[in-house]
Amino acid sequence: MSLPRAYVEHVAIRVPNVDRHVDFFREVLGLTIRDEQAADGPRPRQVWVLGSVQLIEDPSFVGPEGRLAHLGIMVDDYEGVLARAAAWGAKALPAGPNWLELPGGLNVEILQASAGAVEAALAINPRA
Repeated sequence: MSLPRAYVEHVAIRVPNVDRHVDFFREVLGLTIRDEQAADGPRPRQVWVLGSVQLIEDPSFVGPEGRLAHLGIMVDDYEGVLARAAAWGAKALPAGPNWLELPGGLNVEILQASAGAVEAALAINPRA
């Protein structure tokens, strides 16, 4: 049995002020907004910055403990990963079958990558 290939697509963190953090990523690192979701009832405002960071606005957050919300992981075998995760002891969360809580409490979001995307991402040498 071959194992799937995967990479961390984004890290979701809580911040008290999304705009201030977006300014840092844009002005200091040159990264732009990839996607944005307005606050909607209990769902907070969220911004995805190009470069694998998801900012979740939580004005009451004082950190640093509890800052990490979840890891978004792109996989080349969605169904296979979900089956292996369940057998391993991961529990599905109410957000959907691809939202998992691992033993120990880490939350992960499993995302199906388009064909060849995982291999392309893993081929990048970050130290080059």
